[in-house]
Amino acid sequence: MKEMAENKSPSAGVRGWQIALLVGIFGLIILFYKGLWGNPSFIPPVIVGTAAPEITAPDLYQPREVTLSQFRGKVVVLNFWASWCLECKLEHQNLLAIQKRFGENPNFVMLGVNYQDKEDLARQYLQEHGNNFEHVRDLKGRISIDYGVYGVPETFVIDQNGVIRHKQIGPIVGETYTFLVEGLIEPLLNGTATTS
Repeated sequence: MKEMAENKSPSAGVRGWQIALLVGIFGLIILFYKGLWGNPSFIPPVIVGTAAPEITAPDLYQPREVTLSQFRGKVVVLNFWASWCLECKLEHQNLLAIQKRFGENPNFVMLGVNYQDKEDLARQYLQEHGNNFEHVRDLKGRISIDYGVYGVPETFVIDQNGVIRHKQIGPIVGETYTFLVEGLIEPLLNGTATTS
């Protein structure tokens, strides 16, 4: 054995070291490339027309968990909001109006998802601005990641089959409100919605 080790060429050891160095440099180049052109905070987008990810989250007021699957067969408006969000305040009265308009329909559910917020501040916000629908808390941000939420407010309309039919980034005001109410929710509830 000692003889074999002594017979090993010094250039073989250097060649192995050079290959390891090249592999290391190549790996660093790949990491550098991904760092430059990849987005490290990339959240995969939720595509309209795909199944809505399941939600299991604590109710903001009741000691119970709410799941999205419990609403299967209904049109669900899922709104991500936070008490610190200024644009959420812009749309809040319109959310209340949507709930008031469709809340009596047994096939409609409005669900708020409180995003990166403190529980007491969320409750205070709803007390100040009004509340007529159910809210859950996204404690670990998992729901937001699953839905590809970049910021609040964002709203999703989910049809009776659990398929996302629309994603609204930004507040529901003006034409957006009209489209959501008359162009989307009503047709879904009436069974006259077209697949788009």
